Amino acid sequence: MGFALKKLIASLLMPLPIGMFALLAGLFYLLRSRTQRAKRWLWFAFVWLFLLSYDPFANMILYPLEYRIPALLHISKKIDYIYVLGYGHHTDPSLSITSQLDTEAIARLNEGIRLYRKIDPHPKLILSGYRGKFDPTPHAFMQQTLATALGVDEKDIICVPEAKDTQEEAEAARRIVGDRALILVTSAYHMPRSLSWFMQTGLTPLTAPTYHQSRLSHLNWTGFFSATALKRSTIAFHEYLGIVWQYLKSLL
Repeated sequence: MGFALKKLIASLLMPLPIGMFALLAGLFYLLRSRTQRAKRWLWFAFVWLFLLSYDPFANMILYPLEYRIPALLHISKKIDYIYVLGYGHHTDPSLSITSQLDTEAIARLNEGIRLYRKIDPHPKLILSGYRGKFDPTPHAFMQQTLATALGVDEKDIICVPEAKDTQEEAEAARRIVGDRALILVTSAYHMPRSLSWFMQTGLTPLTAPTYHQSRLSHLNWTGFFSATALKRSTIAFHEYLGIVWQYLKSLL
């Protein structure tokens, strides 16, 4: 119940729902002939949605999350485990596995496999993620299917199908890895919070952020009302909200 409530509250605090609530408030006051208050709410909704769907603004708020931790290009020590954090999928046996996994999940797994192939002897590849509320297959097993299809030896894969969020993934990593060397793979925007969870369990992994989406060079200054920009803003909001939640939990 607590996990579902957390997800519900977080979904309502994203850019689009906030903008829609402001728009509805403006229309509500307009229908009640409270013109000045209606104007304030409608102007807020317009400016809010304009900024958060404007490409340069979205890049600026996501960039600090994505580039806080550098990419892992060289590995100078023996590695025992690579932990690829879960993302999302939908089970449909009529499709190839690459169509069933979300693009971001594939990017994370590809980074894990890239590192796996660079290291000799190969480390164990840990894949995690539960089935979600509506899907019959745990995400970890979907990633395992793709990993083996891409040539990873099945005996090198460890699945963690019960982990629901990053904190549970970090706790699972501690149980599996212990004091051995670990590389943590996740999306770049997600890496600062993920690393914090892992360090709270006593782990100090090498970090391999991937799936960078923001940039501060060659910006599209005419990118008004962009769905892609709104998605980047939503990602940034979700992650900053997660960081705040992580801090509040540490105080309890």
